[in-house]
Amino acid sequence: QAQLTESGGGSVQAGGSLRLSCAASGDIYSRNFMGWFRQAPGKEREGVASIYTGTGTADYANSVRGRFTISRDTVTKTVYLQMNDLAPEDTAMYYCAARRPGRAVGPGVRAVLEYYYRGQGTQVTVSS
Repeated sequence: QAQLTESGGGSVQAGGSLRLSCAASGDIYSRNFMGWFRQAPGKEREGVASIYTGTGTADYANSVRGRFTISRDTVTKTVYLQMNDLAPEDTAMYYCAARRPGRAVGPGVRAVLEYYYRGQGTQVTVSS
């Protein structure tokens, strides 16, 4: 059964770093699109980063480009989100997501919101 399990959230001060992990089980990791989106109270969901696990090709939202890095480990079938220089506006619940294999989705990071599989979320809180 396909499942995504996130970990690594927490509380940090502005300027700090966190690394989120997303472990994929079932046949949803290989040569697939995966990514992260976030949602803060009162705000719309935002696709943060996406990656094609086959090649490692990544895309980022402009709000995080240059500060966040998405990567993958093909041995452990894990996708990571390294978040540096965090700011209070990065405070949100972060969710890992994966496309349903074989389903067409739009291009780039915005398509993360279309992905079928989602984890339970992990909270990131950045204080000023």
